[in-house]
Amino acid sequence: MHIGIIGTGYVGLVTGACFSEFGVFVTCVDKDEKKIKSLKKGIIPFYEPGIDELVQRNIKQGRLNFSTNIGDAVDSTLVTFIAVGTPPRGDGSADMKYVDEVAREIAKHVNGYKVIVTKSTVPVGTGERIREIVSKNLKEQVDFDIVSNPEFLREGAAIEDFMRPNRVIIGARSQQAVAIMKDLYKPLYLIETPFVITNIETAELIKYASNSFLATKISFINEIANLCEKVGADVNTVARGMGLDQRIGSKFLHAGPGFGGSCFPKDTKALLKIAEEHGAEIGIVDAAVKANERQRKFMIDKINNAMGELKGKTFAILGLSFKPNTDDLRDAPSLYIIENLLKEKAKVRAYDPVAMDGAKTIFQGIIYCKDSYDAVEGADAVVIVTEWNQFRNLEMERIKKLLKQPYFFDLRNIYEPEKMKNLGFKYFCVGRT
Repeated sequence: MHIGIIGTGYVGLVTGACFSEFGVFVTCVDKDEKKIKSLKKGIIPFYEPGIDELVQRNIKQGRLNFSTNIGDAVDSTLVTFIAVGTPPRGDGSADMKYVDEVAREIAKHVNGYKVIVTKSTVPVGTGERIREIVSKNLKEQVDFDIVSNPEFLREGAAIEDFMRPNRVIIGARSQQAVAIMKDLYKPLYLIETPFVITNIETAELIKYASNSFLATKISFINEIANLCEKVGADVNTVARGMGLDQRIGSKFLHAGPGFGGSCFPKDTKALLKIAEEHGAEIGIVDAAVKANERQRKFMIDKINNAMGELKGKTFAILGLSFKPNTDDLRDAPSLYIIENLLKEKAKVRAYDPVAMDGAKTIFQGIIYCKDSYDAVEGADAVVIVTEWNQFRNLEMERIKKLLKQPYFFDLRNIYEPEKMKNLGFKYFCVGRT
């Protein structure tokens, strides 16, 4: 089978590379000529473990191609995926201009039966929206089907998530389209991956509902963490006790500075907007969004309350990306923390294994360091914001000697409070006394 993927961002490129690894011939298209030239050489525009090798291998074996011509993703393909961005508007709704533009371009190249698949995260009703756009812009009347096939790729583990997914969602009207999509995902039947076959609207909502539920779990445990600090409880133990209940599960019950990234902040607000437009109320999701905003402020308050006047003090920020194993800074808690420290006229020394180049385009007034110890040298406080593995086993005696003052803010609860205090640190964490 030959498929086309329009959009070579995170979702489009990972999807294309993984399908080509399955033996499918894939053409990925993007209007960014510079990006396409780089991709043809196997140069990846973002950090994701394993993607470089996957792309380079399948280019070499002739199954993965890149182009700036949208016709290459439509003319000779049976299935065309739409994987362009749907960035948030000011009111929280998803901006559909890129999806609409691609739908019009696809229509100009449809020369026979096609399956047009939305891989982008899109509001409920987008399938019908695309159907109307394509129908209006066809050069001749030919048959086509629309499918919703949402992605569930975790940044930092995207290849594993594609190759061994928890489920595959296929939303379509026609059995022919469903059969083609099942054939495309045929390798996953060998590992007994669950397939959910439903209508387009349900498939579109599953994506938003899933991300919003996970975001709600994070906000819930963060609010419990704040209560733990008031009553003298330990949120880690509370979370473990909750997570052992199989109805709840342990995933996403880790207290910290709040959720970020390209999905949770955008998708929770988009779901609230969808509900508002349809006269429904989703109070739990609204509360999760507000709790997340409060949680970031609590982190700054925690630092302020411990250290008093921040002006002139130097902070070593360890971790900039919103989570480990990615260079994604979108809505990262680190940005909020650094911005507020700078407002207080504090100085910032930062280190992240992969996200510093991106941070340099946002903050020019901070010092970017070569490693954790370089960042800590001469600082008044350490602030761990992202739980990269290399921050889990720092040489604490060395850290203490490098610091001017022994303040240690562990916003990911990596270290044991008692041990840190015994080492002489003024140690602060989230939800543990």
